[in-house]
Amino acid sequence: MNGIGSSKVLNTLKLKNPKLLLLESCKNLSQLKIIHGHMIRTHIIFDIFAASRLISLCTDPSFGTTLLDYAYKVFSQVETPNLFIYNALIKGFSASQTPHRSFHFYTQLLRANILPDNLSFPFLVRACSQLESLDMGVQAHGQIIKHGFETNVYVQNSLLRMYSTCGDLEAANSIFQSMSCLNVVSWTSMIAGFNEVGDVKMARNLFDTMPEKNLVTWSTMISGYAKNNEFDKAVELFQVLQDKGVKANETVMVSVISSCAHLGAIELGEKAHEYIVRNNLSLNVILGTALVDMYARCGSIERAIRVFQELPERDVLSWTALIAGLAMHGYAQRAVLFFSEMVESGLKPRDITFTAVLSACSHGGLVGKGLELFESMKRDYGIEPRLEHYGCVVDLLGRAGKLAEAEKFVLEMPVKPNAPIWGALLGACRIHKNAEIAERVGNILIPLLPEHSGYYVLLSNIYARTNRWENVEGMRQMMKEKGVKKPPGYSLIEVDEKVHNFTMGDKSHPEIDMIERTWEEILKKIRLAGYTGNMSDALFDIDEEEKESALHRHSEKLAIAFGIMRTKAPMPIRIVKNLRVCEDCHTATKLISKVYERELIVRDRNRFHHFKDGSCSCMDYW
Repeated sequence: MNGIGSSKVLNTLKLKNPKLLLLESCKNLSQLKIIHGHMIRTHIIFDIFAASRLISLCTDPSFGTTLLDYAYKVFSQVETPNLFIYNALIKGFSASQTPHRSFHFYTQLLRANILPDNLSFPFLVRACSQLESLDMGVQAHGQIIKHGFETNVYVQNSLLRMYSTCGDLEAANSIFQSMSCLNVVSWTSMIAGFNEVGDVKMARNLFDTMPEKNLVTWSTMISGYAKNNEFDKAVELFQVLQDKGVKANETVMVSVISSCAHLGAIELGEKAHEYIVRNNLSLNVILGTALVDMYARCGSIERAIRVFQELPERDVLSWTALIAGLAMHGYAQRAVLFFSEMVESGLKPRDITFTAVLSACSHGGLVGKGLELFESMKRDYGIEPRLEHYGCVVDLLGRAGKLAEAEKFVLEMPVKPNAPIWGALLGACRIHKNAEIAERVGNILIPLLPEHSGYYVLLSNIYARTNRWENVEGMRQMMKEKGVKKPPGYSLIEVDEKVHNFTMGDKSHPEIDMIERTWEEILKKIRLAGYTGNMSDALFDIDEEEKESALHRHSEKLAIAFGIMRTKAPMPIRIVKNLRVCEDCHTATKLISKVYERELIVRDRNRFHHFKDGSCSCMDYW
């Protein structure tokens, strides 16, 4: 409300009753009830203007949605509500947990023969966006045209946002192109729409083209990159934001921190953390949790614990992020300890919290504790186990060598097991070289996901370990016939605040010649320490010499060579890999840590491996 409008309201309230001015400074429900009681006793509540101010206060965004039910009770006592009251309720409920109620008030407004105005429709359309209901949005659009507000810029922007949110980019773009007055809201809504459907290239084109940007625009584009897994571009755009002198807010920093976590880029993550401190940004529970997750996923679990302990506020997701981080690093006992602390603090664990702590028990071999926690889910917390919880138990039993028990557990599950559950059992068969159960599992698993190369690879490796070479050949042929190809592995390493990406056989890196020469030197040294090369994971129809060459150019080996070239001890070499570490790379990395006296921290698809002094934190059990 502008200054003139505000003073008119205050003067009118003063004329009605000076005590009504208290409405404008009301801070909470108890104060509101006192004023409401006074209005009832003095009969001012029957004045439509006074009643409308009371309802308006209840629907004010500064109160959140806590007073909406109270607003409805007041509304039900008003004999002839006016347009102002209906608009206040449409607006209030459009941002609530029950946005469909906005339509209830709009319908009542029409039944009362009151014509909606330009303030009715933006919030009615926002309710459609909240519900992500394109059908209701189209109906609201029809009402807008019927009442002649289709050229109002605020109404157009709300429609643009609704169609973008609901994924109808054609309708959104049609409105965008027809608008005679495009403002920053219009451009940002369109950018958000393209991000929503995964077209970040088009979103970026609009972002670069628009004449004026605000912080919401920057946030929308950065989060768009993060949500579409283009984490390096999210971090790059954050740097551009700083160069332009724009100050980021907490929402932007959550996207940036999360992107650093996915990249495993601890140097960039630390700089982002410094930015938060330097600019006095509020370390709210969402941003704090993102920081805990970032440090854990970048391999610095002790820093994650420190950040967690310093958080001014923690919720169940903060605890879950830390427990999941400890699980990834194989610190089972500590994960269970933090789980117990969380419960003792009065917080109730959620289903994802149990996934994290059960995963920790699996990685740490805590079979008894894991089974106890699984049983407590439903018994103590009323949480029905989901497929991922059953999968954790299968992994728990399988890793511990209880393969028959794990198979029995899967077959007796009350819900139909999915591919990841059978895959967990197959992975356990690989660890314990059990071809018999593996074959039974493979016959179920491969028809479930015939295009998933990982299961063919696992089963083929199991056959190779048990010298069933005919079966190995059979798996190769099956993969060829079905056109199944193993996805390319890549490894990321951060050096001097820049993330370098390596893939097997890729020679595009500007320093590739030096990297390959460095790897040859590494190879000579680790061979003297006993390295021979394990070629059982090389599942392609190539001869032994080519297999050896391919193994020596696995992406993480190139990343390690680059790390040896460009970093000095005692700095750890940190690598993020998209696939599971193969046995040969695991063996080679252990020897490199011993020969070069370097700590190497590798995050693969399943967990962290801390290599030091010739051994790995996973105890060769991954």
